[in-house]
Amino acid sequence: MNGFPLLRFGALSAILLSPAMSYAAPEPAPPVERLVMLMRHGVRSPLDGEVPHATRTGQPWPRWAAPAEQVTPHGAAALRALAKADRRWFAAAGLVRGTGCLGATVRLWTNSSPRTIASGEAYAAGFSPSCALEVGHRPEGTNDPLFEPLGAHPKTFDADRAIESINRYTHGAEALARRHAVGLKLLEQVLACPAGPCSPVEPSTVQASADGHGIDLKGPIRAASGTAQVLMLQYLEGMPLARVGWGRATPARLEVLGAVHGALFDVFSRPPYMAAFQMAPTVDCITQDLTATTAPKVDVLIGHDTNVAALAAVLGVDVKAPGFATNDPAPGGGIAIALVRAPDGSSAVRLWYRSQSAADMRTARDRTVWTPLRLRGCDEGAEHRCALPRFLQRLADATAPARG
Repeated sequence: MNGFPLLRFGALSAILLSPAMSYAAPEPAPPVERLVMLMRHGVRSPLDGEVPHATRTGQPWPRWAAPAEQVTPHGAAALRALAKADRRWFAAAGLVRGTGCLGATVRLWTNSSPRTIASGEAYAAGFSPSCALEVGHRPEGTNDPLFEPLGAHPKTFDADRAIESINRYTHGAEALARRHAVGLKLLEQVLACPAGPCSPVEPSTVQASADGHGIDLKGPIRAASGTAQVLMLQYLEGMPLARVGWGRATPARLEVLGAVHGALFDVFSRPPYMAAFQMAPTVDCITQDLTATTAPKVDVLIGHDTNVAALAAVLGVDVKAPGFATNDPAPGGGIAIALVRAPDGSSAVRLWYRSQSAADMRTARDRTVWTPLRLRGCDEGAEHRCALPRFLQRLADATAPARG
């Protein structure tokens, strides 16, 4: 998270009892002219209040070695491994040399929070171990509208229209909670407090924040989403399985719980009006990267899960990494948009969701999964290309509500 104020049982049983899922190796990298990727920061320690203070457990929470809200040493190691794998893929695609210095070929830009800056530094070290790769960002702690546009208080944001869009998308906060009843019940089993409920109990509501510049969500999803994320982070950090959810949060259960965490984006990132405001500055950057003659060959933007979720919403795609729930963006996972050539020589784009699996992140293994993304209504050939003009128009149309 970047600080927003913030199944049937038979099917669930099959998931919980299934062995670890395997997945295929990534397809060979195709020829690519340019690439821009928006990715989430790496594995971090819990945020202050991410697990609501009123949450009850049967045993104390395990301690983290890293300071609160920061990328951990293991998280940095996983990012270095991720970057090493990315360097191989980018080199095979013809974007960069396989070894040596890169000059201005690659740009890294991160949000201004310490965990995103640290993520950029770890990624740079893994991507270019022999030559320093500059990591750009605004001064630490200042707002960067590229990643936190609502924090810049855009004058055109209308909280009432936002709530209308959220309610149309979710059918209301109570309906959203009901859809995740299985995951919420599973979380209670993992927390195992002496007498439930373990998570704080509040009515489900969505309303404008007090200053009118954002949205406040209350209820079961708000109370449980951060807790579900912290349990996943324990696993990704490499904690002994006996400490991950006190031994009750198996990898299969964590994937189910990830849907509870991902439900938060059904309020803050995925409704069309919210996605438009979350993504308008990023869409401008993507357009520049794909069209300007001065753009770098590779532009890596490192932000938050909310950013990745909003870009997926604007594109109309789902993201899924092995071991994670659908539309629960993985640490380090990102949407890659590549400029390629169609058979007739015209410009087109291809899209992937690039991620590590949860198991590879846990062991900091330099292996990635590149999952092709298909745009409905703009999906040409076996390579799932979209003509560049049509792609850019789709981005403009999806973010039009944020442009007055």
